[in-house]
Parts: sequence; C-alpha cells; structure tokens
Amino acid sequence: MLSKARIKYIKSLQVKKYRQLEQRFVVEGAKTVLELLDSDYATEVVLGTPAFFEQLRSRSNSFSGEVIEVSPDLLATLGEYRTNDGALAIARCKPNVAPVLTSNDFALVLDDIRDPGNLGTIIRIADWYGIKAVIASDETAELYNPKVLHSSKGSFTRIPMYYTNLAEFLSTSGFPVYGTFLSGEDVHHVNFGSGGLIVIGNEAHGISPEVEAFVTKKISIPRYGKAESLNAGVATAVICDNIRRGK
Repeated sequence: MLSKARIKYIKSLQVKKYRQLEQRFVVEGAKTVLELLDSDYATEVVLGTPAFFEQLRSRSNSFSGEVIEVSPDLLATLGEYRTNDGALAIARCKPNVAPVLTSNDFALVLDDIRDPGNLGTIIRIADWYGIKAVIASDETAELYNPKVLHSSKGSFTRIPMYYTNLAEFLSTSGFPVYGTFLSGEDVHHVNFGSGGLIVIGNEAHGISPEVEAFVTKKISIPRYGKAESLNAGVATAVICDNIRRGK
C-alpha cells in the first residue's frame, strides 16, 4: 500500500527545488526505468504494475532496492505523464563531475539551452552519434527535469552531463572548439579531425559573446530554402552527422 506521505514525496520530486534538496529524481515509463536499472545510477525505489514486475523478473539483472506494486490507474497519477501505466522509479542524482576527454573524443557544449525538450533531444542525439559527453552552461535546462528525461528516451543514462562556467571551461580545455553561426564554413566541407568541442547556442540568441571568444572554428549549416532558423536539436543532429560522415 502506497501511503499518502510517499505519494506526496514522489510528486514533490516533480519540482526542481525538491529534487535539489533531496538529490533524488523520478523516472517514468517501463522502458526508461529498465534502462535506468541497467545503468550506473543508484536506483532506490521502483513502483510498477504486476505486468512490469513480470518483465523485470525475466531479466538477468536483479534489483535489490524497494519494490512497490501499484495499479496502472494509480501509477498514472504519480508522475508528470498520465500515459505512464508501466513503472516509475526514484534514483539518486549524480555528482556534477567534469568528464575526462581525450583527443579522439567529441563533446557537445550547450550555451544556455533553455527548452527541456531541446535538451532531452540533444542528449538522445549525442547518444546516437557516440558523443562522449555534454558540457552545459549553468543556465541550461536541468538534466533531471521530467521533460528532459522523457525526451531523452533513456539516453541520459549513457551520456554524462556536466554543468559549469563555459568560459572558464573552454579557456583551459586545450581542444578545438567549433561554434555554430549563421556565417561560417559550410558544415559539409569542415574537417572536424579526430575530436573536439561542438558549441550549440541558445535557441533565440545563439552563442554568447563570452563563449564565442573561445571558438577556434566557426561553422554553419547552409540554408537552401526560406525557413528562418533550425531547432537546436535539429542543428545538433546535422552537425553530428557530418562529424561521423567525415570520420
């Protein structure tokens, strides 16, 4: 039986200040919860339907934390998404640790990406293209926002994310820094080499002057039609695809 206090606690984790206070976050959906359990995140509680736990028992890995069986109707009221009728989990937030990058790694640098859906999509793209890590400005959307987790489709469990002052980080990185601008070398002709940092700017304002100062190569995605701009996630996918095409 799920107590009222436990229900209140789970719902409180939909709010950023309580996630930060408790250093816990909620993951929704059977598939994403299974990916969470396969990751190095510390999962504390799993709530699921009988059908979900049947699926969990059939897997080789075991979960030693608390399990609570609930009905699909109750589960749908606990999280952000009413369509969730499979599972929900509570896990610990990870420490904010800088990634270890080599000269053969690519990482994304997000300069004030505010939209949670964009951030989740970018994390998913990074996972698809084998990007090593995502480094984000302190103003970028929070990783554990439910909309970020939902749109990342489980990729947040595989792509490390680090929040920092970007100017300070870039000033000591020692890597080539590629920045997306309206004027720059056509991305289809850029030699990205074996590794580097790819800066993606704010949805409305692009790359800030403070970060632009550290860009060593300006690149652009050529426009052939009449659209005013590209979504940040779409632009990231185009650039990542050209990086891998070149390799």
